[in-house]
Amino acid sequence: MNDQNHSGDEHGSLGDAEYAEFMELAATEGFDPEEVEGALAGHGPLPTLAVVGRPNVGKSTLVNRIIGRREAVVQDKPGVTRDRVTYEAEWAGRRFKVVDTGGWEQDVLGLDASVAAQAEYAIEACDAVVFVVDATVGATDTDEAVVRLLRKAGKPVVLCANKVDGQSGEADATSLWSLGLGMPHPVSSLHGRGTGDMLDAVLEALPEAPAQTFGLTVGGPRRIALIGRPNVGKSSLLNRVAKEDRVVVNEQAGTTRDPVDELIELGGVTWKFIDTAGIRRRVHLQEGADYYASLRTAAAVSKAEVAVVLIDASESITVQDQRIITMAVEAGRAIVIAYNKWDTLDEDRRYYLERDIETELAQVAWAPRVNVSALTGRHMEKLVPAIETALKGWETRIPTGRLNAFLGEIVASHPHPVRGGKQPRILFGTQAGAKPPRFVLFASGFLEAGYRRFVERRLREEFGFDGTPIHISVRVREKRGRNK
Repeated sequence: MNDQNHSGDEHGSLGDAEYAEFMELAATEGFDPEEVEGALAGHGPLPTLAVVGRPNVGKSTLVNRIIGRREAVVQDKPGVTRDRVTYEAEWAGRRFKVVDTGGWEQDVLGLDASVAAQAEYAIEACDAVVFVVDATVGATDTDEAVVRLLRKAGKPVVLCANKVDGQSGEADATSLWSLGLGMPHPVSSLHGRGTGDMLDAVLEALPEAPAQTFGLTVGGPRRIALIGRPNVGKSSLLNRVAKEDRVVVNEQAGTTRDPVDELIELGGVTWKFIDTAGIRRRVHLQEGADYYASLRTAAAVSKAEVAVVLIDASESITVQDQRIITMAVEAGRAIVIAYNKWDTLDEDRRYYLERDIETELAQVAWAPRVNVSALTGRHMEKLVPAIETALKGWETRIPTGRLNAFLGEIVASHPHPVRGGKQPRILFGTQAGAKPPRFVLFASGFLEAGYRRFVERRLREEFGFDGTPIHISVRVREKRGRNK
């Protein structure tokens, strides 16, 4: 079956002929072509803009201005924002992500160092940067240090001279040419003055679509990240599949700090396995080396194609296990769950573990599961088939015609419940992308979350999608006025 695979093209997963047929169907159902185009385009990866600067220069106020709502916490004192927080924004018809960061400072310790590390990670992961400077204060030594950091990162930078509330402040803004980052854009993020011109410059700096972080090298090694809590056996598993001691293993939890990449041949195929640091608890509650290790682990997951989540079968499933799985799901990776130390379980423990899995991990029942022992090598041969199954599901594409025939059967056999005297129904849909599979459904009314979950479950039953999260969004047809 030829699905005219235009990976990453302007029509998402649709070939030219299929795209034309789909747009004709959308017009027949009364959808505006631009709205449909926007829905399909919105399911590609969005460019990312990081807003950075030293503390209390107005970064969060500017973020609220960019996204058009008061969502980022703002207070007239430094250090309010600590974690990286991501929002979606739109300007001049283009959508992008905005990352609000905490204030960056040099030579700081403890929590302030953690906040600075978050900002540095945001710079590394973004496509462009808005560097916010307080024009009323001028360039400080800390601002100069941020400039050096930005030059090292090599990302496009838009310089925002904030707190310019009138023409009298324009001279303060021009003095920031001395930073060597080009034209300073005078802005009042509090009142909105000058933000439009600055956002025009942002669109010029942002790419139309960001560089993909995976799957670029055709035929290259597939990337497998080993993730989990400390001391669940990630390094032991890597050594076992490598058949030699590639990484340090110790009974003390937290031995691994940095992600370790290893090329390993299994089943005649070369894989790149990435051993990562164990994630102890929520990132913002960590400090020191553990904090930086967690950031690097998150980055390794985002660059992998498959996340193998290791769970210690000898212990109860914890909230932290669930949080790590959620991180992999939200990153859009294919997922395999490996229950390590299986050989240590007696019959009673296996019974209670099975019940634990059914209740605590029901949300990822679609993920392939392997019961292994990294220490003895038990069932290690099952790991690669599980990874291959997850990758197959992650890359699966459904032709639009086949998908719509399937959706028609769903609507006929299991219509949406009537709500408020109305019964919304799915009119048509398409798969807008893969890795992971992303679907856009066009409907006559709002589809409840329970019905969306039902559609996802039926998609899995019909087409597989083992080992991969599925993203479903719904576009509701605009009500047309009766008088034309």
